[in-house]
Amino acid sequence: MPEPHSGMVASHTSAQYERDESQVQQIQQSQAAPYSWAPAEDLHFVTTTFQHLHTSGWYWGAVTASEARDALIGLSEGTFLVRDSSHPLYLFTLSVQTWRGPTNIRIEYNSGRFRLDSSFPARSCLLSFSALPSLVQHYTSTSQGEERTAEERHVMSKYNGILLKLRKPLHRPKAFPTLQHLTRLTINRHTGCHTQLPLPRLLLLYLQEYPFQV
Repeated sequence: MPEPHSGMVASHTSAQYERDESQVQQIQQSQAAPYSWAPAEDLHFVTTTFQHLHTSGWYWGAVTASEARDALIGLSEGTFLVRDSSHPLYLFTLSVQTWRGPTNIRIEYNSGRFRLDSSFPARSCLLSFSALPSLVQHYTSTSQGEERTAEERHVMSKYNGILLKLRKPLHRPKAFPTLQHLTRLTINRHTGCHTQLPLPRLLLLYLQEYPFQV
């Protein structure tokens, strides 16, 4: 049997190498750490994030996945909390009650932006947010609609067909929000511009300290 032409062998080998190299790059990118640190900026940003979380009432701190499950089990679908992640490459985890039971979704942080953990092909399709309460607020408002967005479908594919629905925060018993904070949330849900409200300056500053609806 005649040997194949050397040019054909070279061409085939080159094409195969390019495909293999591309696959390796995708795997490396999907396994890369989710953080790109800028220490001074990130320190200020993360400090502000923790201030917002402690104010929210639905941040449970360093509880385990098992403890989060125990807190959510038996509650209505869409009840959620945010806790510290047990994974060394992530800061936070979203624990939520689904129709299958409690599940956990890691939250990525990178360069001052938060987004849900995702596999490499879907990562670019998920929205990112400059504040963690803004991420929670987005998925809370999205859950109220019936139509599934492309973003939601990617979350479903990542978590075995579970549609992410955030409907009701589960407040930690020892961190239940004050009446003042609950009033602030009500005001935030009815206006998008605090500066136009006829309120004293101190009250306006109080509203601006937590400009979220959840």
